[in-house]
Order: sequence, then structure tokens, then C-alpha cells
Amino acid sequence: MLRIAVPNKGMLADTAAQMLAEAGYTGRRDSKDLHVLDPVNDVEFFYLRPKDIATYVGSGALDVGITGRDLLLDARMPGAREVEKLGFGASTFRFAGPPGRFGELADLDGLRVATAYPGLVDAYLDRHGVAVDLVPLDGAVESAVRLGVADAVADVVSTGTTLRQAGLEIFGPVLLESEAVLIASPHDAEGTETLLRRLRGVMVARRYVLVDYDLPARLVDEAVKIAPGIESPTISPLRDPEWVAVRVMTPRATVNQVMDALYAIGARAILVTAIHNARL
Repeated sequence: MLRIAVPNKGMLADTAAQMLAEAGYTGRRDSKDLHVLDPVNDVEFFYLRPKDIATYVGSGALDVGITGRDLLLDARMPGAREVEKLGFGASTFRFAGPPGRFGELADLDGLRVATAYPGLVDAYLDRHGVAVDLVPLDGAVESAVRLGVADAVADVVSTGTTLRQAGLEIFGPVLLESEAVLIASPHDAEGTETLLRRLRGVMVARRYVLVDYDLPARLVDEAVKIAPGIESPTISPLRDPEWVAVRVMTPRATVNQVMDALYAIGARAILVTAIHNARL
């Protein structure tokens, strides 16, 4: 039975649970449940603190898990390995300090840096030859400078608004581009490939839609340039021999532009259908 670690709370928890449900697995119905069996799919789920998942998986206690790349690197567990990017939970890590005080990474040498990810930040600074006094915090890192416990911070940044409100400005390079990832233990557990295939199917379904349309047969080559699909469009004859029906997978993000372009060359009856799951 495949043993899977899932975040029990935090920004990754809801999306991870939804993704597993779309992949056909039966998760918990009560947020207080920490262990759920899914005998139909031969898996069991363990709902853990996101920061602990890499430790459990890296030690081999659990087979696979969903966590953030940042948390994986912060745990510094050599046995845990990233298997697949999952396409959600994106975040960026940056340094920030009082305006005008810092210009480059070397300016931090010998100073105090507050962060909720001491393992991640320590490894990064060590690679760049910068020695600092790390101040581990569990939250509200942006307040550390104002309250006098640190000279600078290293934290997750989206728009930078929170840091600016705390009187800080971003400086130096990006520490890490993170997102949710599937991680695995050192051993290859039975069922991992099935899980991976299912999760990939969900990601394809989220990124693509099906586009169906009718088109004069003489325009097929032109239409295929607009929407080539994954491998090739499916083309079927219509009662009128001068027309064909076309079905093609198209990226969801650009489907409206594709529809406009197809209509402009003569396609008609253009329909878009959501994909609930896929195997490519």
C-alpha cells in the first residue's frame, strides 16, 4: 500500500487535496482526520504539517508526499527527492532590508538575517560565501527589523507590498523560485508511477481544453497552424463533402485567441469543452 504525506493545513493543503480527488483518490472528509485509508486505490494518506513532510518522506517512513520545494530544501533531508512539479503554490524568496542600506548579497556578511526557512537560507548563503547570524522565526518575519532582532530578512515575496509596509525594500538575487512538488523517498515504492501518471493527467486537464469546430476542408492546413494540438487534430468528414469537423486540444490560457483566429479563416460552430482528466 502506497503511503502518501499530504499537507494538513497552509496554502498548499486545499489545492493538494483537490488535486488528489481529481486524480481519483478518496481523501479525508473531516479536517481533524490525520490518517485515511483508500483501499480501492491501495493507498493511505497521512495528513502532516507541511514543514514535516520532507522529514517523513526522506527518512523512508512514508513513500511520497506533496510539499513545497522551499520546505523540501529547508528540511535538508538527503533521502527526499523531488519527482514532479505540480503547478500550484508558486512563490519567490528574496532578501529585504531598510531602504538604501543593502545593495548586494555581500553586504549581509556578519549581520543578522531573520527567516522562517533557516535551512534554505543557510545553504544558499553558504554557497555564496556569506556568513550571517540567522534568526529563525515562525512567522511575521517582516517585523524583525523594526523590532530590532535582525538587520535584514529573507522571506516569501509575491507583490512586495507586505515588505514595503514594514519599511523594507528588496535587494540582491532571487534565493529560490518555489512551487508545490511531489517528493519521494530513497526507495521506489509500488504505486508511485500510478500516482504520478494520475497527477500528470490532472495537470493536463487543468492546462488544456478541447476545441471542436467545422471548417471548409481546403482550410485544414491553415487551421492546423493555428491549433496544432498535442500530436495532431482529429479530422472527421461531414455530410457536405466540402466541410470537415475538427477536434483539437488547445491551451486553456490562449483558447479565446485561438477561437478568434479560427473564426477569422472560416471556421464555424466553434465549441470549447473542459477536460476533467487525461492520459497522454
